[in-house]
Amino acid sequence: MKFTFLKITLMAFITVGTFSCKNTEKEAEMTAEEAAEATEMATEYTVDTAASQIMWEGAKPTGKHNGTIKLASGTIHLNEGKAEAGNFVIDMNTINDEDLEGEDKANLEAHLKGTVEGKEGDFFHVKEFPTAKFEMTSIENNVVKGNLTIKDKTNAIEFPATVTMEGDKMMMKSEAFEIDRTKWGVNYGSKSVFPSLGDKFINDIMIITVSLVANKA
Repeated sequence: MKFTFLKITLMAFITVGTFSCKNTEKEAEMTAEEAAEATEMATEYTVDTAASQIMWEGAKPTGKHNGTIKLASGTIHLNEGKAEAGNFVIDMNTINDEDLEGEDKANLEAHLKGTVEGKEGDFFHVKEFPTAKFEMTSIENNVVKGNLTIKDKTNAIEFPATVTMEGDKMMMKSEAFEIDRTKWGVNYGSKSVFPSLGDKFINDIMIITVSLVANKA
């Protein structure tokens, strides 16, 4: 009897310990790092907001949607053609869908922005959170790492990107990469948050591609 009790207690301890370790690892993966600082040798480039954009794609069992978001501002610091530091502000009011037209397009954009009465918090709630922000923490081997803030929640992300120069113009283009929207509290239609949705869910994973153009300040 005593042995059985000790065995059960030990198993419970191991289970709790394992769960705690997994939670700790998950939290570590999401922890933001300190933003990179440019050296004195670096040259500042100002993001051309008219020529830059973020492409997005979201999916559900019955189909998918894709579109763009514009930037409000940004700077990149380069040293001998290599990015040392940088940040950009995303204008969430510019969420644009490219695969629909007319009323369907307007309705989807309004829902994503949160301008529909009673559905403000479903997705990005632009009235309360009009901008998002990315701060670079490092770039090594063509992998950009940084902190992405959406709806006042900040998580670390990384993505492969190439930087090319054309005179006083810098271009940074990422490969398509994934983010889990629920890490930023964008939970509408998420099966991982609402398990009872059945097949009426929207994928947690969004596909993002960043395209930046910046000019020497």
